[in-house]
Amino acid sequence: MHDWMSLAHVRWDCKYHVVFVPKYRKKVLFGKLRRHVGEMLKGLCRQRGVELLEGHLMTDHVHMCLRVPPRMSIAFVIGFLKGKSAVLIHRRLLGQRRMTGLHFWARGYCVSTVGLDETVVREYIKEQEAREMKQLELDLE
Repeated sequence: MHDWMSLAHVRWDCKYHVVFVPKYRKKVLFGKLRRHVGEMLKGLCRQRGVELLEGHLMTDHVHMCLRVPPRMSIAFVIGFLKGKSAVLIHRRLLGQRRMTGLHFWARGYCVSTVGLDETVVREYIKEQEAREMKQLELDLE
């Protein structure tokens, strides 16, 4: 059965598959930073009323499946997540107190809508790391 959300005059199910990368696609999302960035993104999603259905941090990119209320645009949500998380990363994890020039994420992002094939997208996000490792093993041989 399909789970529809509702607001005052709307029944909705707006899901998006989102991918974004650190600046210069540096492989920085591992260890302590990886755990804290994941927690930060979850907290920021809760703060805006966005449901994080599935998420996975690779060393050089982030995959998320988000359910976004129709009152917010996906561009606003991604801008909020990337902007606030960059500030939090610099302040909490990197110990920088500057107010400007706190860049962590690259400028762009990739987003696609998730229709009724949500299970396929969620499985892809879960299995992304294993698939990438298999591909690297094949390339080395």
